[in-house]
Amino acid sequence: MSIVTDHGLEKTMIELDDTSVIYAFDPKSKPALEVPSGTTICIQTKDCFSGQIQSYRDRLGTLDWNAINPATGPIYVKGAKAQGCLKVTIHDIVLNKQAVCCTGKNEGVYGDKLEDEYLHICPVENNSLLWDDSLKIPIKPMIGVIGVAPLGEPVNCGTPMEHGGNMDNNKIGIGTVLYLPVFVEGALFACGDMHALMGNGEIGVSGAEIGGKVTVTLTAEPDLHLTTPMYETADEFGIIYSAKSLDEAAERAVHTFIELVSQRTGKDAAELTMLFSIAGNVEVCQMVDPLRTVRFTVPKSILEALGFQL
Repeated sequence: MSIVTDHGLEKTMIELDDTSVIYAFDPKSKPALEVPSGTTICIQTKDCFSGQIQSYRDRLGTLDWNAINPATGPIYVKGAKAQGCLKVTIHDIVLNKQAVCCTGKNEGVYGDKLEDEYLHICPVENNSLLWDDSLKIPIKPMIGVIGVAPLGEPVNCGTPMEHGGNMDNNKIGIGTVLYLPVFVEGALFACGDMHALMGNGEIGVSGAEIGGKVTVTLTAEPDLHLTTPMYETADEFGIIYSAKSLDEAAERAVHTFIELVSQRTGKDAAELTMLFSIAGNVEVCQMVDPLRTVRFTVPKSILEALGFQL
């Protein structure tokens, strides 16, 4: 694979295949790759089932559950320092040709009413998810698991926390810039669990689970200090927070955003509270993982008028 540099020259892009995976974000993990800050990498990922479901003959009950939610990596980024941030610019996502959805007894929000396990396998063609012969849904590729090593004990790839992890935020897709707090030198970045499509909440416990390739640029930001992941799109900034309940996650996301903007702009927190009450949005990312994840978003136009800069 080649890319065109700012000077119009072609060079080979660094690639990392899906033979290097982790099942927990761990500060003691050996890096699969070490790169300078600002490196662009094409990362191949497995789906959340590690490719164990290929047809309706496969059953959830027979899966190797130790191989769930693999993330490709980790990648050591030179210059990434504890208490700084890692900037992850998502340039492109190329999906495989088949996605899998599942739900079952005691899984997700409606699992208390279900008595069995259920699978739905969907081809992905021409930027559409083919649900059945009569229903095609436009895809919206996203990354479910994306993060860095935490400080202290490992955190399994199914759990979201301050380091990122299984945030299942459907805004983390093509064109998004994600800012992850760094806890250990080199960050130890990894990602996986991509979806062709996923609704806010992921209420059935899965999105359209799929493998593929994601192209990202990893940039160390040692002087940027955040306490929880933040993302930027063309239109908005969003703070991402995970907690035991949706209420707690939402409260912490709002508090964190207001305090960050107040620090950056000098604006009074009470004024920002009123403004964000009419212009900001609390949105559910997922409500099915060990911790729940919420994002609080504010339009860039509002923040620019306040003089906010990250």
